[in-house]
Amino acid sequence: MVDVAAALRSVDLAEARARCRALARRHGENFTTISRLAPREMRTHLSVVYAFCRAVDDLGDEGRLPEELAACPCAAAPPGERRIERLDAFESELVRAWAGRAESPLFVALTETAAAYRLPLEPFRRLIEANRMDQRVRRYATYDELIHYCEHSATPVGRIVLGLYGISDSESARLSDATCTALQLTNFWQDVKRDFAMGRVYLPEQDMARFGVSEGDLAMEIGGSPFCCLMEFEVARARALFDEGVALLGRVSGHLRVDLALFSRGGLAILDKIERQGFDTLLARPTLSRLDKARIFLSALLSGSTL
Repeated sequence: MVDVAAALRSVDLAEARARCRALARRHGENFTTISRLAPREMRTHLSVVYAFCRAVDDLGDEGRLPEELAACPCAAAPPGERRIERLDAFESELVRAWAGRAESPLFVALTETAAAYRLPLEPFRRLIEANRMDQRVRRYATYDELIHYCEHSATPVGRIVLGLYGISDSESARLSDATCTALQLTNFWQDVKRDFAMGRVYLPEQDMARFGVSEGDLAMEIGGSPFCCLMEFEVARARALFDEGVALLGRVSGHLRVDLALFSRGGLAILDKIERQGFDTLLARPTLSRLDKARIFLSALLSGSTL
């Protein structure tokens, strides 16, 4: 059991929450999306979860924490320390927080949120491990290997959000996993060119070989028939996962149903854009305009229980 009282002795809770909200406001388009309809207290807890996710991603991608969380002890690590070692230190702080020994604003706020909703430690640890995997793995041989990565990078977020709403049954978790994986895959297919520039290829090597696509093609930004056929195949996989996860909307209610529908509709809209440009995401990165987002929000608000 998390000892909230012990955690609050080190850092003021109001200050800790304020730092998380500031980070969410500065970076959090996705946070704004999921929280705009939530009650104020729930928005606070969502901002804490968002701050944790952002912190982990920044440690993994940039080797440093966002400025709002610079008080975190692992941020004081020597500049030459490797990212993976900073992630290890971050996880040690997470474990201390669950033992009631939080030492920084982020973990004080997270301690309080975890205690209020009885959140398990494991999904948070998996998110950290996903960023360790990013340091070690730059290619995925098979689709199953990629899904294993998504089980660390994507599905824990859905599990945490369900936990905030008191939902813990296995079927809801399974459906959430499908939706979160679909969203992660959609992001990969949207960003093939951008990821390759950073040295990462999320397209499974087995699939690339099947369709006759090489890394040289990605480097030279050669789209055309083989690449587009590969992307059509991968887009269909993401759509199937969205279709599988849609049943979750019938198991939740209120603003959460609308928020979840909003994410799924947004992901599907990106897949539609990929299809409309002939599946060639090397030619142009598909994005949603403000008008697209407004339409998606209104459609989710009016019919949140379906896609």
